[in-house]
Amino acid sequence: MPSPHAGETPAIHFKAGFYPVISPLKIFFFGVDCRRKPELNTGMSDRDKKAGLLRLGVLISGGGRTLMNLLDESKAGRLPAEVRVVIASRPCAGLDKAKAAGLECHLVEYRKFKEAGDQAGYSARITELLDKAGAELVVMAGFLSLWHIPPQYEGRVINIHPALLPDFGGHGMFGHHVHEAVLKAGAKQSGCTVHFVTNEYDRGPIILQRQAAVLPGDTPDTLAARVFQQECLALPRAIRMIADGKIPIPGR
Repeated sequence: MPSPHAGETPAIHFKAGFYPVISPLKIFFFGVDCRRKPELNTGMSDRDKKAGLLRLGVLISGGGRTLMNLLDESKAGRLPAEVRVVIASRPCAGLDKAKAAGLECHLVEYRKFKEAGDQAGYSARITELLDKAGAELVVMAGFLSLWHIPPQYEGRVINIHPALLPDFGGHGMFGHHVHEAVLKAGAKQSGCTVHFVTNEYDRGPIILQRQAAVLPGDTPDTLAARVFQQECLALPRAIRMIADGKIPIPGR
């Protein structure tokens, strides 16, 4: 397992006026509407508040490896957070694993809503389930469908992307598509990025990044495996930073 801080870039600086700048201690928003948003019902009990547990809603579409890593970190006492609901956009192995782990799980099939031309209904259903679970932070863990983030969840949704944004991001850049693009471009470094999610693909404020070298003879599979090792470190660390208040989120 790599060193928890090796290759980590916890502060990413973009041009002022266009992108936010996040440091481990503060978040500075440039050109972002920071007016008060509608309050989110966190559903936290007094016991949860005292314990300081961060209530997570996790969105998935695939094998659930990222979700399982979060559960392992939580059980080991290294993650001051608890997964309260898992929502899958399609039948998948991750949903089966979540059920086996005894988590509250829901299948909200994007395909059915899309065929009905009801994108708004799809987003509303996900929001409803997150609200009922009292999720404070929503984690996109390999989630491949479009959820329109409502105002009350702005600044409360994060994603793990398998590249060093802003490179190799945007619509259609997910999974092996990313690693194939990295190799085709001849990049010497790849890695992963944990960032806040907005309603624009891969353009939200960056929390932290971890690097992974691109080695001679790499294939999309070998590069993906090396990047995933860094993802297993980066996402829990970002959640810890939020849970500990080093990166504030609305209402916490």
